[in-house]
Amino acid sequence: MNDVQKLSDAISATGNLKPADMAVLAGMGFRGAINNRPDGEAADQPSNAELAQAARDAGLEYRFIPVSSSNLTEAAAATFAQAMTDLPGPVIAFCRSGARSTKLWTMASAMGAKSATYDVVVIGGGASGCAVVSSLHSRRPGLSVAIVEPSETHYYQPGWTMVGGGIFRQSETHRPMKQVIPASATWIASQVTGLDPDANQVTLADGSRLGYRMLVVACGLRTKWEGIEGLEETLGRNGVTSNYRFDLAPYTWELVKGLRSGKALFTQPPMPIKCAGAPQKAMYLSCDHWQRQGVLSNISVEFNTAAPALFGVADFVPPLMAYVNRYNAGLHVTSTLKAVDGPARIATFEIKGADGTIRTEQKSFDMLHVVPPQVPPDFVAQSKLADGSGWLEVSHSTLRHPRFANVFSLGDVCSAPNAKTAAAVRKQAPIVADNLLATLDGKPMPGFYDGYGACPLTVERGKVILAEFGYGGKLLPTFPIDPKKARRLAWFLKASVMPGIYWNLMLRGREWLTACSKQAA
Repeated sequence: MNDVQKLSDAISATGNLKPADMAVLAGMGFRGAINNRPDGEAADQPSNAELAQAARDAGLEYRFIPVSSSNLTEAAAATFAQAMTDLPGPVIAFCRSGARSTKLWTMASAMGAKSATYDVVVIGGGASGCAVVSSLHSRRPGLSVAIVEPSETHYYQPGWTMVGGGIFRQSETHRPMKQVIPASATWIASQVTGLDPDANQVTLADGSRLGYRMLVVACGLRTKWEGIEGLEETLGRNGVTSNYRFDLAPYTWELVKGLRSGKALFTQPPMPIKCAGAPQKAMYLSCDHWQRQGVLSNISVEFNTAAPALFGVADFVPPLMAYVNRYNAGLHVTSTLKAVDGPARIATFEIKGADGTIRTEQKSFDMLHVVPPQVPPDFVAQSKLADGSGWLEVSHSTLRHPRFANVFSLGDVCSAPNAKTAAAVRKQAPIVADNLLATLDGKPMPGFYDGYGACPLTVERGKVILAEFGYGGKLLPTFPIDPKKARRLAWFLKASVMPGIYWNLMLRGREWLTACSKQAA
């Protein structure tokens, strides 16, 4: 096989290939192939049919776009560009020497030929992106939808707290993205770098642009690990961990099992954050284990939160405080982690007093569970679609942008002041689907979002306080029972039922228990 020349993150070029080379390319990570060499150029040349079969056998998606050196036209470049859009990346393009493939890519880049237009472009292949695509296609199967997602892996993030508590296996919380992305959509494995709502276009990392009639921004938020001085250098060692990262959740459980005495600190940054209950859930599950092992009395536990209260919905504070007291944990409000010295095992906090003054305090630790600050992605914050804080601006009831009527958002990135949880997405996805299609058809939007979110607070192994609430902290329990009481039924839902609902219902557009949030807007 000839040398492979990388043209961009999305595409490389090479010279003539043989059928056996397709398996080698798949092993190198390529997922798509474009053959630019016409049949019959040379006597020893493999036919397109042979190459196409070998590509399929190797798991590569394949396109045949034959061009001669004298036929490098704009039409050929446009066809090449469309193949780049349709194929999963990265892509290998080839001809006799690689020169024609390189030229086609250069032409496509220069003329913007790689731009394609869809009825709907969805940014993000996480919970919100997959759910809304499935909801859209369940209502209108013929809709052309592209979903832009660079990751090869889809994560069930609500499970990471359970991994850190020794309840789930890490392997239960992820699947290949190709198994989760709805097959009805075109998956574009690239990173979004810019939004141009005036031109109805999205810019990708390789410079290509996607056009849309409707845009759904569902890209989640960014965990800003660098926002705490010294944290990145010590994560995963020196007793510093976080359930907010897939690879670190097992280390949390390793630390919990190994700690028999000493000091354990748990932190929560300023809001908004993904799943506001998760920082304290890590503490409860750890304390429950230490209590069962008979060592809790030897461990000094602190929960340091930047918020002025333990939980944002006042009704749930008393039952949660009962568990804080049960575990003899120290609660420190308006206390924000600012720096970590891992080797010295020192955490530095800024503490805001009642009079507004700020003081700095250093605390030693044997175990430190950190939740990092969380911010909108840069390409959202720097766009015309952002609100004053950088989040994707939406009407809180319709989830549509107030100035660009063909733009919707849901999930962690949108500006609606609801709890950023997977349960919120379960309610939001069908509402966005209904309102988007109504807007596309020039009709009034029928969907109304009441701010529903849910936070299953795992206060001990085997019991959960199922906090369900909407805008303004209004309680919105699904079941006619006291939601403030820790229950084994709620644990069963959290540990056994919800993962199946996530993978098999929500991501597939089966809208279980969502009708209550749909009414005239």
